[in-house]
Amino acid sequence: MATLSVPPVLTSPRDDAMALYRAFKGFGCDTAEVINILAHRNAMQRALIEQEYKTIYSEELTKRLASELRGDIERAILLWMPDPAVRDATVVRKALTGDFVDLKAATEVICSRTSTQIQHFKQIYHAKFQAYLEHDIEFQATGDLKKLLLAYASAPRYEGPEVDRATAEHDAKSLFKAGEKKLGTDEDTFIRIFAERSRAQLAAVSSAYHSMYGSSLKKAIKSETSGNFELGLLTVLQCAENPGKYFAKMLHKAMKGMGSDDTTITRVIVTRAEIDLQYIKAEYQKKYGKSLNDAVHSETSSHYRTFLLALLGATHR
Repeated sequence: MATLSVPPVLTSPRDDAMALYRAFKGFGCDTAEVINILAHRNAMQRALIEQEYKTIYSEELTKRLASELRGDIERAILLWMPDPAVRDATVVRKALTGDFVDLKAATEVICSRTSTQIQHFKQIYHAKFQAYLEHDIEFQATGDLKKLLLAYASAPRYEGPEVDRATAEHDAKSLFKAGEKKLGTDEDTFIRIFAERSRAQLAAVSSAYHSMYGSSLKKAIKSETSGNFELGLLTVLQCAENPGKYFAKMLHKAMKGMGSDDTTITRVIVTRAEIDLQYIKAEYQKKYGKSLNDAVHSETSSHYRTFLLALLGATHR
């Protein structure tokens, strides 16, 4: 369930484009007005505003935003502008080929998306960057992480609720033999099952594993694997069981300790605002006894804070 707050009576995309142009004019940018408009428009509305802006002013709105804004607010709004599939493709491409290769970010995005979402952003990835996602994974990732990402990005998965209990028990037994029962770990078995099973089926495997062996599959992954491979498996599993809880934990970790991980905070809030941020907020409150809005308010500042809180549904235009 989304948290995005769109006004009941909308101004036209043309009027929004003109209001943005006025916000850019003069001495400095009226960032508050930019946030008031863009943080309260869905993906389709933002696309229409971009079209109108280019038609009227013969320039790309995103380029103008990049020249007018700075720092965290610039990064957040530029990440917000595209539709979800273009955004995922852009985030993963930057993570795999940017100045700083961020395999953690690439793993998080790929392993938290459904099969349909991955196939969609793979098409855009190729069209936008003239590159294949699999080739970039091959080039940047290594070992078991590479095998997991390649398998997970290519295997089609059923997305319905039905599960096969007998298969779940068989998979649980295979995973136990490949991990806790074995000296060393048969990583290929973990990769095969995690890449091929639907979310509902993998959740059933996890439940069967706990019933049969008295310990959690999550605990087995933590004891048997490490690094970004562990992160990938845990991301797939936790998003199968409860994606809201997974992203709540990620946000909490990003805001914990000295200084905050603004890149992760931005990526999670921006990418989930039109999908399931309401559930993430509920899980955050339940697990940490504090609202996500309050946590973001205390860990961020200025226009960046205003924008994130708007996406969290804390303010209304």
